[in-house]
This record gives sequence, C-alpha cells and structure tokens, in this order.
Amino acid sequence: MRGRAIKLSPSRRLVGDLMRFSIGVPRVTVQRQMNLAPLQQARMAQESKTSWTVLFLKGYALLSQDVPELRRAYVKLPRPQLYEYPVSIASVAHEREHEGERIVLLSTIKDPEHRPIAEIEELFLAARSKPIHEIKQFRRALKFARAPGPVRWLLMWLGLNLGRQRGRRFGTFQLSVYSGLGAESLNPLTPLTTIFNYGSISEDGTVTVRIHYDHRVMDGANVARALVRFESILNGAIADEVRGMASSDAIPGEAVSGTAS
Repeated sequence: MRGRAIKLSPSRRLVGDLMRFSIGVPRVTVQRQMNLAPLQQARMAQESKTSWTVLFLKGYALLSQDVPELRRAYVKLPRPQLYEYPVSIASVAHEREHEGERIVLLSTIKDPEHRPIAEIEELFLAARSKPIHEIKQFRRALKFARAPGPVRWLLMWLGLNLGRQRGRRFGTFQLSVYSGLGAESLNPLTPLTTIFNYGSISEDGTVTVRIHYDHRVMDGANVARALVRFESILNGAIADEVRGMASSDAIPGEAVSGTAS
C-alpha cells in the first residue's frame, strides 16, 4: 500500500535527539501512593488556584535540597564520575502549537527551591502562552534542530557529559505530566538523572507519584525514602506557602502594608 513520506520537523528532530541519549540510561521507577489532603485543602482556599504542576515542581526542588543525590548526574568527562550541583534546575515540557503542528519544547527554571510559588507560576504561564519566537530557549532549540545531525549529536553528547554545561543546558531534573488529560506516563524517557510525574488527584487528595531515576546515580531505597519526604514537604512547606498566598488574596490591604514595611 502506497503512503506518503513526511519530512521530520525541527521539533520531531529534537525529540529524536533526546531519545537517542535517553535510551541508554539505566532507568528504574519507584512510585508511592500519597495523601495530599492538607495541600489540597490549602489550594481550595485560594481565590485563584495555583497549578498542581507548579506545586509539585517547587516541592521537588525543596526535596532535592534535602536529598543531594537528586542534584547529581552521571557524566563521562573528563572520566566517568558523578557531578553534584549546588541548586536544582527544573526542566519542564510544554506542548505548544507551531507552524500547524503540536510540538513539545523544554524550558528550564533555575533554583526553583528559592523562588516563590507565584513567581514559578508566572514563568510557567509565560512559557505556555507567549509567542514561541519571543522565548529565547524555544527559539534557540528550534534553531539548533536545523543543524546537521552529526553536529547536533556531538554537541548534545558534550553538553550531557560536561558537568557544568549539563545543568545549565539541560537541567538537573525533569517534570512531564499528562494528568490534566486524564492519563499517566508509565515509562517516560529523559537523559537527566530523574524525571517525575503524578496521576490524577482524587477528591480526598490521594495521588500516585513516581520518580524515574538513573540507577548509576542512586539506588531504589534512597528514592523510596525520598518519596516519603516528598509527601511531607508537599503537605508541610508547600501547603504552608499556599495558605500564605490565600491569606494575602483574602486581605490585600494588609498584604500591601506588610510589604511596604
């Protein structure tokens, strides 16, 4: 049966390149059923509810502060070794419309553990709504995708295996979620040390959270303990910050005077 050939778009070449380097990572998954009722209650009290994705991202960054293995990467230059970053850099996948095609582009957020939740959400909204040509990371990625394959592969290999370059160009962890579409990814691929995701959040706050990790960097027991700590952070520090945001929304006059002082 005769079909038709479809030329790879720059975005499809980018995805192919990432898979080229992701497929060799010995990745293992650990999941935990969490009860996030305290965080859910805090979020429901907000007039303008913060995205769950933003809350999970900030929580994972705080978790990475406590668990240094989550800030480490396996690199091959100048020799095989682990490289530890002082802060996290989140890599987030965004689906955008570009030239008649739905494409996935990655943006990074440096040091999210020290950014307010509201600031992180602003960065999210900008990456998902601003014209693609106005976002430097997206513009640079699509330009890079037009380079010849061997050039792209060499530069990506170097970027992933030089410690300092790796974090700046690719991030330290990745977040990719489809729960808003009623679906979950069971085997996401990334060249980074960890990628995490979560399923749909039930009315009582129950949700399945998964960390997919590079076994060269850490072991499963460490990740299992990290998930316990992650749940505590989401229901603790993150819920507390959300409650503070809700209070500011409810009493804007006091929030302004407090800032002025």
